[in-house]
Amino acid sequence: MHLLDPGNSAALPLSMLLIFGAARLLAEVCERCGQPGVVGEILAGVILGPSVLAWIKPGDLTGTLAGLGAMFLLFRVGLEVKSSELIGVGATAAISATLGVGVQFLVSWLVLVAWGAGRIESIFVAGALVATSVGITAHVLASKGLLQARASRVILAAAVIDDVEGLLVLAVVSSLASGKVDILQLGTTATLAVLFTVVVIKWGSRSISSIVPAAVHVAETRSNAQFTFSMILLFGLAVLAIYAGVAAIVGAFLAGLTLSEHIEHRAKDLTQGVSELLTPFFLVSIGLKVDLTAFGSGRTIALAAVLLVIAAASKVVGCGLGAIRLGKADALRVGVGMIPRGEVGMVVAQIGLTAGVIGRSVYSAIVFVTVATTIIAPPLLKLAFRGVPRVSGAEAALQDREAPHLE
Repeated sequence: MHLLDPGNSAALPLSMLLIFGAARLLAEVCERCGQPGVVGEILAGVILGPSVLAWIKPGDLTGTLAGLGAMFLLFRVGLEVKSSELIGVGATAAISATLGVGVQFLVSWLVLVAWGAGRIESIFVAGALVATSVGITAHVLASKGLLQARASRVILAAAVIDDVEGLLVLAVVSSLASGKVDILQLGTTATLAVLFTVVVIKWGSRSISSIVPAAVHVAETRSNAQFTFSMILLFGLAVLAIYAGVAAIVGAFLAGLTLSEHIEHRAKDLTQGVSELLTPFFLVSIGLKVDLTAFGSGRTIALAAVLLVIAAASKVVGCGLGAIRLGKADALRVGVGMIPRGEVGMVVAQIGLTAGVIGRSVYSAIVFVTVATTIIAPPLLKLAFRGVPRVSGAEAALQDREAPHLE
Protein backbone atom coordinates (compact mmCIF):
# COMPACT_ATOMS: atom_id res chain seq x y z
CA MET A 1 0.00 0.00 0.00
CA HIS A 2 1.27 3.48 -0.89
CA LEU A 3 1.99 5.62 2.17
CA LEU A 4 -0.41 8.31 0.99
CA ASP A 5 -3.18 5.93 -0.07
CA PRO A 6 -6.46 7.10 1.57
CA GLY A 7 -6.84 3.60 3.01
CA ASN A 8 -3.67 3.98 5.02
CA SER A 9 -4.30 5.27 8.55
CA ALA A 10 -1.07 7.28 8.37
CA ALA A 11 -2.10 9.10 5.19
CA LEU A 12 -3.67 12.11 6.92
CA PRO A 13 -0.87 12.98 9.37
CA LEU A 14 1.78 12.18 6.75
CA SER A 15 0.14 14.45 4.17
CA MET A 16 -0.10 17.26 6.70
CA LEU A 17 3.51 16.70 7.74
CA LEU A 18 4.75 16.88 4.15
CA ILE A 19 2.67 19.94 3.24
CA PHE A 20 3.25 21.96 6.40
CA GLY A 21 6.90 20.96 6.78
CA ALA A 22 7.83 21.62 3.15
CA ALA A 23 5.93 24.93 3.13
CA ARG A 24 7.66 26.29 6.23
CA LEU A 25 11.08 25.01 5.13
CA LEU A 26 10.93 26.63 1.68
CA ALA A 27 9.41 29.79 3.16
CA GLU A 28 12.45 30.06 5.43
CA VAL A 29 14.81 29.47 2.47
CA CYS A 30 13.11 32.19 0.41
CA GLU A 31 13.19 34.68 3.27
CA ARG A 32 16.90 34.05 3.79
CA CYS A 33 17.36 34.75 0.05
CA GLY A 34 15.54 38.06 0.40
CA GLN A 35 12.23 36.88 -1.11
CA PRO A 36 8.79 36.72 0.54
CA GLY A 37 8.13 33.40 2.27
CA VAL A 38 4.84 32.99 0.41
CA VAL A 39 6.80 32.23 -2.79
CA GLY A 40 8.48 29.29 -1.08
CA GLU A 41 5.18 27.95 0.20
CA ILE A 42 3.68 27.98 -3.30
CA LEU A 43 6.82 26.35 -4.72
CA ALA A 44 6.46 23.64 -2.07
CA GLY A 45 3.14 22.74 -3.69
CA VAL A 46 4.74 22.59 -7.14
CA ILE A 47 7.47 20.25 -5.85
CA LEU A 48 5.13 17.98 -3.87
CA GLY A 49 2.49 17.95 -6.62
CA PRO A 50 1.98 16.03 -9.87
CA SER A 51 4.57 18.05 -11.79
CA VAL A 52 7.65 16.99 -9.78
CA LEU A 53 7.54 14.42 -6.95
CA ALA A 54 3.83 13.52 -7.27
CA TRP A 55 3.63 12.80 -3.54
CA ILE A 56 0.51 14.90 -2.99
CA LYS A 57 -2.43 15.21 -5.36
CA PRO A 58 -5.09 17.92 -5.21
CA GLY A 59 -8.13 16.38 -3.56
CA ASP A 60 -10.79 16.72 -0.89
CA LEU A 61 -8.28 16.90 1.97
CA THR A 62 -6.07 19.57 0.44
CA GLY A 63 -9.11 21.45 -0.85
CA THR A 64 -10.76 21.54 2.58
CA LEU A 65 -7.60 22.62 4.39
CA ALA A 66 -6.88 25.21 1.69
CA GLY A 67 -10.39 26.64 2.04
CA LEU A 68 -10.03 26.91 5.80
CA GLY A 69 -6.59 28.45 5.39
CA ALA A 70 -7.89 31.11 3.03
CA MET A 71 -10.79 31.95 5.34
CA PHE A 72 -8.62 32.30 8.43
CA LEU A 73 -6.04 34.33 6.52
CA LEU A 74 -8.66 36.85 5.38
CA PHE A 75 -10.35 36.83 8.79
CA ARG A 76 -7.04 37.70 10.43
CA VAL A 77 -6.44 40.48 7.90
CA GLY A 78 -9.93 41.84 8.61
CA LEU A 79 -9.11 41.98 12.33
CA GLU A 80 -6.35 44.47 11.55
CA VAL A 81 -8.48 46.86 9.49
CA LYS A 82 -11.28 49.21 10.55
CA SER A 83 -14.47 49.45 8.52
CA SER A 84 -14.23 53.25 8.58
CA GLU A 85 -10.85 52.98 6.87
CA LEU A 86 -12.31 51.00 3.97
CA ILE A 87 -15.29 53.32 3.67
CA GLY A 88 -12.88 56.25 3.51
CA VAL A 89 -11.24 54.90 0.36
CA GLY A 90 -14.41 53.33 -1.05
CA ALA A 91 -14.84 55.51 -4.13
CA THR A 92 -11.20 55.20 -5.17
CA ALA A 93 -11.30 51.43 -4.60
CA ALA A 94 -14.49 51.05 -6.65
CA ILE A 95 -13.02 52.93 -9.61
CA SER A 96 -9.77 50.99 -9.34
CA ALA A 97 -11.48 47.59 -9.19
CA THR A 98 -13.87 48.35 -12.05
CA LEU A 99 -11.16 49.69 -14.34
CA GLY A 100 -8.98 46.68 -13.51
CA VAL A 101 -11.74 44.25 -14.44
CA GLY A 102 -12.70 46.19 -17.57
CA VAL A 103 -9.18 46.62 -18.94
CA GLN A 104 -8.29 43.01 -18.18
CA PHE A 105 -11.40 41.62 -19.86
CA LEU A 106 -11.11 43.78 -22.97
CA VAL A 107 -7.39 43.21 -23.57
CA SER A 108 -7.62 39.45 -22.91
CA TRP A 109 -10.58 39.09 -25.25
CA LEU A 110 -8.87 41.02 -28.05
CA VAL A 111 -5.68 38.98 -27.73
CA LEU A 112 -7.56 35.67 -27.81
CA VAL A 113 -9.52 36.76 -30.88
CA ALA A 114 -6.26 37.74 -32.58
CA TRP A 115 -4.81 34.39 -31.49
CA GLY A 116 -7.54 32.66 -33.48
CA ALA A 117 -9.76 31.48 -30.64
CA GLY A 118 -13.52 31.30 -31.08
CA ARG A 119 -15.89 33.93 -29.68
CA ILE A 120 -17.07 31.89 -26.68
CA GLU A 121 -13.58 30.58 -25.89
CA SER A 122 -12.20 34.13 -25.97
CA ILE A 123 -14.92 35.29 -23.58
CA PHE A 124 -14.20 32.41 -21.19
CA VAL A 125 -10.47 33.12 -21.10
CA ALA A 126 -11.10 36.83 -20.54
CA GLY A 127 -13.61 36.02 -17.78
CA ALA A 128 -11.17 33.66 -16.09
CA LEU A 129 -8.53 36.37 -15.72
CA VAL A 130 -10.56 39.29 -14.35
CA ALA A 131 -10.85 38.46 -10.65
CA THR A 132 -8.10 39.20 -8.13
CA SER A 133 -7.25 36.89 -5.23
CA VAL A 134 -6.62 39.10 -2.22
CA GLY A 135 -5.23 36.25 -0.13
CA ILE A 136 -1.66 36.45 -1.44
CA THR A 137 -1.45 40.25 -1.30
CA ALA A 138 -3.05 40.36 2.16
CA HIS A 139 -0.60 37.76 3.45
CA VAL A 140 2.41 39.74 2.19
CA LEU A 141 1.12 43.08 3.52
CA ALA A 142 0.22 41.57 6.89
CA SER A 143 3.63 39.93 7.28
CA LYS A 144 5.33 43.26 6.53
CA GLY A 145 3.10 45.28 8.88
CA LEU A 146 1.74 47.34 5.98
CA LEU A 147 -2.02 46.80 6.29
CA GLN A 148 -2.53 50.31 7.66
CA ALA A 149 -0.82 51.97 4.70
CA ARG A 150 -3.27 53.92 2.52
CA ALA A 151 -2.49 51.91 -0.62
CA SER A 152 -3.06 48.68 1.33
CA ARG A 153 -6.53 49.81 2.41
CA VAL A 154 -7.42 50.64 -1.19
CA ILE A 155 -6.18 47.20 -2.30
CA LEU A 156 -8.31 45.41 0.31
CA ALA A 157 -11.44 47.41 -0.52
CA ALA A 158 -10.85 47.06 -4.27
CA ALA A 159 -10.33 43.31 -3.90
CA VAL A 160 -13.72 42.93 -2.19
CA ILE A 161 -15.40 44.90 -4.99
CA ASP A 162 -13.35 43.01 -7.58
CA ASP A 163 -14.58 39.72 -6.13
CA VAL A 164 -18.21 40.78 -6.54
CA GLU A 165 -17.58 41.89 -10.13
CA GLY A 166 -15.60 38.74 -10.89
CA LEU A 167 -18.41 36.50 -9.68
CA LEU A 168 -20.86 38.44 -11.84
CA VAL A 169 -18.60 37.77 -14.82
CA LEU A 170 -18.59 34.11 -13.77
CA ALA A 171 -22.40 34.11 -13.82
CA VAL A 172 -22.43 35.59 -17.33
CA VAL A 173 -19.92 33.17 -18.85
CA SER A 174 -21.64 30.24 -17.13
CA SER A 175 -24.89 31.34 -18.76
CA LEU A 176 -23.16 31.53 -22.12
CA ALA A 177 -21.94 27.97 -21.68
CA SER A 178 -25.53 26.82 -21.12
CA GLY A 179 -26.69 28.77 -24.18
CA LYS A 180 -28.82 31.41 -22.44
CA VAL A 181 -28.36 34.51 -20.32
CA ASP A 182 -30.90 35.11 -17.55
CA ILE A 183 -30.88 38.88 -17.03
CA LEU A 184 -33.22 38.69 -14.03
CA GLN A 185 -31.03 36.16 -12.26
CA LEU A 186 -27.90 38.19 -12.96
CA GLY A 187 -29.58 41.33 -11.62
CA THR A 188 -30.72 39.53 -8.48
CA THR A 189 -27.25 38.10 -7.88
CA ALA A 190 -25.63 41.51 -8.33
CA THR A 191 -28.09 43.21 -6.00
CA LEU A 192 -27.72 40.60 -3.23
CA ALA A 193 -23.93 40.63 -3.46
CA VAL A 194 -23.68 44.40 -3.29
CA LEU A 195 -26.25 44.74 -0.51
CA PHE A 196 -24.58 42.08 1.63
CA THR A 197 -21.14 43.66 1.30
CA VAL A 198 -22.29 47.24 1.86
CA VAL A 199 -24.53 46.42 4.83
CA VAL A 200 -21.82 44.45 6.66
CA ILE A 201 -19.12 47.07 6.04
CA LYS A 202 -21.31 50.04 6.94
CA TRP A 203 -23.31 48.71 9.89
CA GLY A 204 -21.63 45.45 10.95
CA SER A 205 -19.11 46.97 13.35
CA ARG A 206 -21.74 49.20 14.97
CA SER A 207 -24.02 46.22 15.57
CA ILE A 208 -21.26 43.99 16.90
CA SER A 209 -20.24 46.62 19.47
CA SER A 210 -23.29 45.74 21.56
CA ILE A 211 -23.49 42.04 20.69
CA VAL A 212 -19.96 41.04 21.76
CA PRO A 213 -20.26 42.21 25.41
CA ALA A 214 -23.66 40.52 25.71
CA ALA A 215 -22.38 37.25 24.25
CA VAL A 216 -19.33 37.28 26.53
CA HIS A 217 -21.54 38.02 29.56
CA VAL A 218 -23.77 35.03 28.76
CA ALA A 219 -20.69 32.82 28.47
CA GLU A 220 -18.80 34.40 31.35
CA THR A 221 -18.10 31.03 32.94
CA ARG A 222 -16.34 29.83 29.80
CA SER A 223 -12.78 30.71 28.90
CA ASN A 224 -12.04 32.25 25.51
CA ALA A 225 -15.64 33.36 25.03
CA GLN A 226 -14.64 36.11 22.58
CA PHE A 227 -12.72 33.62 20.44
CA THR A 228 -15.73 31.29 20.39
CA PHE A 229 -18.02 34.11 19.31
CA SER A 230 -15.48 35.16 16.66
CA MET A 231 -15.45 31.67 15.14
CA ILE A 232 -19.25 31.58 15.02
CA LEU A 233 -19.32 34.95 13.26
CA LEU A 234 -16.52 33.91 10.88
CA PHE A 235 -18.28 30.78 9.64
CA GLY A 236 -21.71 32.41 9.76
CA LEU A 237 -20.73 35.31 7.50
CA ALA A 238 -18.80 32.94 5.22
CA VAL A 239 -22.01 30.95 4.69
CA LEU A 240 -24.10 34.10 4.18
CA ALA A 241 -21.53 35.41 1.70
CA ILE A 242 -21.89 32.30 -0.45
CA TYR A 243 -25.68 32.57 -0.45
CA ALA A 244 -25.40 36.28 -1.26
CA GLY A 245 -23.34 35.46 -4.34
CA VAL A 246 -19.80 36.26 -3.20
CA ALA A 247 -16.93 34.07 -2.04
CA ALA A 248 -16.67 32.63 1.47
CA ILE A 249 -13.34 34.41 1.99
CA VAL A 250 -15.09 37.76 1.50
CA GLY A 251 -17.47 36.84 4.32
CA ALA A 252 -14.49 35.83 6.46
CA PHE A 253 -12.77 39.15 5.79
CA LEU A 254 -15.95 41.07 6.63
CA ALA A 255 -16.31 39.08 9.86
CA GLY A 256 -12.82 40.16 10.92
CA LEU A 257 -13.59 43.72 9.87
CA THR A 258 -16.67 43.93 12.09
CA LEU A 259 -14.78 42.52 15.08
CA SER A 260 -11.53 44.47 14.67
CA GLU A 261 -12.39 47.14 17.24
CA HIS A 262 -14.36 44.99 19.67
CA ILE A 263 -12.34 41.93 20.71
CA GLU A 264 -9.32 41.69 22.96
CA HIS A 265 -5.78 40.66 22.08
CA ARG A 266 -6.31 37.18 23.55
CA ALA A 267 -8.90 36.32 20.86
CA LYS A 268 -6.71 37.82 18.14
CA ASP A 269 -3.71 35.80 19.33
CA LEU A 270 -5.71 32.58 19.19
CA THR A 271 -6.86 33.44 15.67
CA GLN A 272 -3.26 34.15 14.70
CA GLY A 273 -2.25 30.69 15.89
CA VAL A 274 -4.94 28.92 13.86
CA SER A 275 -4.07 31.04 10.83
CA GLU A 276 -0.37 30.19 11.10
CA LEU A 277 -1.30 26.50 11.03
CA LEU A 278 -3.78 26.58 8.13
CA THR A 279 -2.47 29.30 5.79
CA PRO A 280 0.40 27.12 4.42
CA PHE A 281 -2.19 24.61 3.18
CA PHE A 282 -3.90 27.38 1.19
CA LEU A 283 -0.60 28.48 -0.37
CA VAL A 284 0.64 24.94 -1.10
CA SER A 285 -2.69 24.09 -2.77
CA ILE A 286 -1.98 26.77 -5.38
CA GLY A 287 1.26 25.06 -6.36
CA LEU A 288 -0.39 21.62 -6.40
CA LYS A 289 -2.57 22.72 -9.31
CA VAL A 290 0.42 23.20 -11.62
CA ASP A 291 0.76 20.53 -14.30
CA LEU A 292 3.95 21.15 -16.24
CA THR A 293 3.31 18.14 -18.51
CA ALA A 294 0.54 20.13 -20.20
CA PHE A 295 3.14 22.44 -21.74
CA GLY A 296 4.32 20.02 -24.37
CA SER A 297 3.82 22.37 -27.31
CA GLY A 298 5.46 25.68 -28.09
CA ARG A 299 2.06 27.21 -28.89
CA THR A 300 0.74 26.47 -25.39
CA ILE A 301 3.88 27.90 -23.81
CA ALA A 302 3.62 31.03 -25.95
CA LEU A 303 -0.07 31.48 -25.08
CA ALA A 304 0.66 31.07 -21.36
CA ALA A 305 3.48 33.62 -21.56
CA VAL A 306 1.32 36.16 -23.42
CA LEU A 307 -1.56 35.72 -20.98
CA LEU A 308 0.78 36.14 -18.01
CA VAL A 309 2.09 39.45 -19.35
CA ILE A 310 -1.47 40.62 -20.05
CA ALA A 311 -2.69 39.49 -16.62
CA ALA A 312 -0.01 41.48 -14.82
CA ALA A 313 0.05 44.57 -17.06
CA SER A 314 -3.74 44.96 -17.27
CA LYS A 315 -4.16 45.08 -13.50
CA VAL A 316 -1.23 47.44 -13.01
CA VAL A 317 -2.57 49.79 -15.69
CA GLY A 318 -6.31 49.48 -14.99
CA CYS A 319 -6.24 49.45 -11.19
CA GLY A 320 -3.36 51.93 -11.13
CA LEU A 321 -5.31 54.42 -13.25
CA GLY A 322 -8.27 54.03 -10.93
CA ALA A 323 -6.09 54.95 -7.97
CA ILE A 324 -4.06 57.69 -9.67
CA ARG A 325 -5.53 60.31 -7.32
CA LEU A 326 -3.42 58.76 -4.59
CA GLY A 327 -0.26 59.72 -6.48
CA LYS A 328 1.88 57.66 -8.86
CA ALA A 329 3.66 55.67 -6.15
CA ASP A 330 0.48 54.52 -4.38
CA ALA A 331 -1.28 53.95 -7.71
CA LEU A 332 1.53 51.57 -8.71
CA ARG A 333 1.26 49.78 -5.36
CA VAL A 334 -2.47 49.31 -5.83
CA GLY A 335 -1.95 47.96 -9.35
CA VAL A 336 0.72 45.50 -8.24
CA GLY A 337 -1.38 44.41 -5.27
CA MET A 338 -4.22 43.42 -7.58
CA ILE A 339 -2.08 41.14 -9.80
CA PRO A 340 -2.66 37.72 -8.12
CA ARG A 341 -5.51 35.68 -9.55
CA GLY A 342 -7.65 33.34 -7.55
CA GLU A 343 -10.29 30.66 -7.36
CA VAL A 344 -12.81 32.48 -9.58
CA GLY A 345 -10.47 32.09 -12.54
CA MET A 346 -10.06 28.39 -11.81
CA VAL A 347 -13.83 27.93 -11.64
CA VAL A 348 -14.42 29.76 -14.94
CA ALA A 349 -11.72 27.70 -16.65
CA GLN A 350 -13.14 24.45 -15.24
CA ILE A 351 -16.65 25.34 -16.43
CA GLY A 352 -15.32 26.12 -19.90
CA LEU A 353 -13.35 22.88 -20.05
CA THR A 354 -16.29 20.77 -18.86
CA ALA A 355 -18.65 22.46 -21.33
CA GLY A 356 -16.17 21.85 -24.15
CA VAL A 357 -15.80 25.54 -25.08
CA ILE A 358 -12.10 25.75 -24.21
CA GLY A 359 -9.39 23.20 -24.97
CA ARG A 360 -7.06 21.42 -22.57
CA SER A 361 -4.08 23.54 -23.65
CA VAL A 362 -5.98 26.79 -23.02
CA TYR A 363 -7.15 25.48 -19.65
CA SER A 364 -3.55 24.63 -18.71
CA ALA A 365 -2.45 28.12 -19.75
CA ILE A 366 -5.07 29.71 -17.48
CA VAL A 367 -4.03 27.55 -14.52
CA PHE A 368 -0.40 28.49 -15.17
CA VAL A 369 -1.25 32.21 -15.22
CA THR A 370 -3.23 31.89 -11.98
CA VAL A 371 -0.29 30.26 -10.22
CA ALA A 372 2.40 32.41 -11.85
CA THR A 373 0.69 35.68 -10.86
CA THR A 374 0.62 34.54 -7.24
CA ILE A 375 4.36 33.83 -7.42
CA ILE A 376 5.46 37.06 -9.12
CA ALA A 377 3.22 39.36 -7.04
CA PRO A 378 5.03 39.07 -3.66
CA PRO A 379 8.48 40.15 -4.98
CA LEU A 380 6.83 42.96 -6.95
CA LEU A 381 4.93 44.06 -3.84
CA LYS A 382 8.17 44.08 -1.88
CA LEU A 383 9.69 46.43 -4.46
CA ALA A 384 6.58 48.62 -4.76
CA PHE A 385 6.31 49.11 -0.98
CA ARG A 386 10.04 49.60 -0.46
CA GLY A 387 10.61 52.52 1.85
CA VAL A 388 7.01 52.57 3.12
CA PRO A 389 7.11 52.53 6.94
CA ARG A 390 4.83 50.45 9.08
CA VAL A 391 1.89 52.75 9.65
CA SER A 392 -0.21 52.71 12.83
CA GLY A 393 -3.93 53.42 12.80
CA ALA A 394 -3.44 56.92 14.21
CA GLU A 395 -0.74 57.76 11.69
CA ALA A 396 -2.93 56.49 8.85
CA ALA A 397 -5.81 58.72 9.94
CA LEU A 398 -3.51 61.74 10.07
CA GLN A 399 -2.13 60.86 6.65
CA ASP A 400 -5.62 60.76 5.18
CA ARG A 401 -6.58 64.12 6.73
CA GLU A 402 -3.51 65.74 5.21
CA ALA A 403 -3.92 64.09 1.79
CA PRO A 404 -6.17 65.51 -0.99
CA HIS A 405 -9.82 64.48 -0.71
CA LEU A 406 -10.25 61.25 -2.67
CA GLU A 407 -13.96 60.81 -2.86
